Amino acid sequence: MTGGGKTVLLVDDNDDVRRLVKKVLERSGKTVIEASSGEEALKLVESRVPDLVLMDIRLPGKYDGLEAATRMKEDPRLGRMPVVALTASVLSSDRERALAAGCSGFISKPIDITALPALVDKFIAHGPGAQPH
Repeated sequence: MTGGGKTVLLVDDNDDVRRLVKKVLERSGKTVIEASSGEEALKLVESRVPDLVLMDIRLPGKYDGLEAATRMKEDPRLGRMPVVALTASVLSSDRERALAAGCSGFISKPIDITALPALVDKFIAHGPGAQPH
């Protein structure tokens, strides 16, 4: 088992995606905390700084994923925390916007659950400035 003791904040408004990703990451030894909106994610990181945030970029509510990521990266306590965009979009402009918002990289949907644990480990190990693809 790899990555033991690491905490991942999973932000996605789709219950099925959250359930699947949580199950996969917990099997690899991660602790997964969940949020279904940008606002909820911002509240959670006030009290607990995770080792990594997986952030859907299309979220309902006041803050979409990119706005929530930008706000997290503006907080000095969270600057070393990698935020990785989850996106179903294949458009390079969406990927560029994610990187501009402070994301360390992106994971495409549908998510490859066999590759996900190793990819998450790489993002955690490389920190916020690296793109381990």
